[in-house]
Amino acid sequence: MTLKTSMLAAVLALASSAGALAQSGTLKIVSSLPRTGSANAQTGTIVNGIKMAIAEVGGKIDGYEIVYEDWDDASPQRGNWDPTVEAQNANKAVTDPTIVGYIGTFNSGAAKIAMPELNKAGLVMISPANTYSGLTKPGMGEANEPTIYRPSGSINYFRVVPTDDLQGAVAAEHVGGSGAKKVFILHDRELYGKGIADVFQKRAKELGVEVAGFEGIDTKASNYKSLCQKVKFSKADAVFFGGTTQSNGGQVAKDLRSVGFTGMLVVPDGCCEEAFIQAAGASNLEGNTFVTFGGLPPAELTGRGAEFREGYRKMFGTDPEAYAVYGYEAARVLLDAIKRAPTKDRAAILKAVSSTKDFDGALGTWSFDANGDTTNRVMSINSVKDGKFVFVRRAGDAPAGGAKPE
Repeated sequence: MTLKTSMLAAVLALASSAGALAQSGTLKIVSSLPRTGSANAQTGTIVNGIKMAIAEVGGKIDGYEIVYEDWDDASPQRGNWDPTVEAQNANKAVTDPTIVGYIGTFNSGAAKIAMPELNKAGLVMISPANTYSGLTKPGMGEANEPTIYRPSGSINYFRVVPTDDLQGAVAAEHVGGSGAKKVFILHDRELYGKGIADVFQKRAKELGVEVAGFEGIDTKASNYKSLCQKVKFSKADAVFFGGTTQSNGGQVAKDLRSVGFTGMLVVPDGCCEEAFIQAAGASNLEGNTFVTFGGLPPAELTGRGAEFREGYRKMFGTDPEAYAVYGYEAARVLLDAIKRAPTKDRAAILKAVSSTKDFDGALGTWSFDANGDTTNRVMSINSVKDGKFVFVRRAGDAPAGGAKPE
């Protein structure tokens, strides 16, 4: 072999080796969710959904090992998501080049912290639970939203769950459709809770339902009996609470019933978890408490959704909580994008996620719109019976008794 031939062979061998390396390695997906405190039961099922999606691809895509890390964005001091911890998580993700996807956050307030940092880094973020409209929709929040979350000028944030501008309206329509004439609105003063309460109030007024009061609560209070007495004396037919289990939704429900309020109580998806029933006491929720949810409960899912529920039960030995399927869907979308991306880097994967159209998923067939929101608009009304959430109807279906649907 001549020197020239041997050099050519060496170059070809090196190129072949480089090509092999380019088609192998490790790609890391992380989630940032509150794993400390009462949200853990709900976020635990989201994490299970993510793990289930990764297991379905065998933990590998095109020769790359998919590594998943479950990060906590809560702190023991708060017992809930913590702004400092969420900022640390976002910064840690940005500086680790092997991380190609960030699944989170659970709380919309936490998203506000992570979004700009991940956006500047071009790291795709997919939320299984954020519903505050201002994160993505112009004119639905503060004047600088959502531009402030997109310092690069491009979109890197997506979500697989419908938003509060839809859910808040559905809740108000349910109250109005029930025949209630007057509603008292409470909220937790946080981004999600206050935001959905604002939407509810606007729609309630449009429907001719009188708003007897609109007040924020101190989420650190031990009880709300004096406030609940005020609600009772207002002669309101219904109460809407904008908030979560973690912002004391269960205590509000308990105190409303303890002072003798017998009207309708409506709460949003932030209370759609077993922890809310435990905090409120099942007997306080029976009969006249309703929970709105952006989607359908696990038992009502069909097609791939029903397959997800069955697979989840086999893998984990229990029924999933409401948001588990959204963790699963978020992970499946990200894994599908990794598969479709011509190169396995952040930019290519982000581009592949943004081009997700007609995705055949556990939530039906849907796409991401220009804002990064899902085109899925399914909403449900649920109640509590025998200590469990029970499906009442899809929003838009006629209530029992033939009343006008929303």
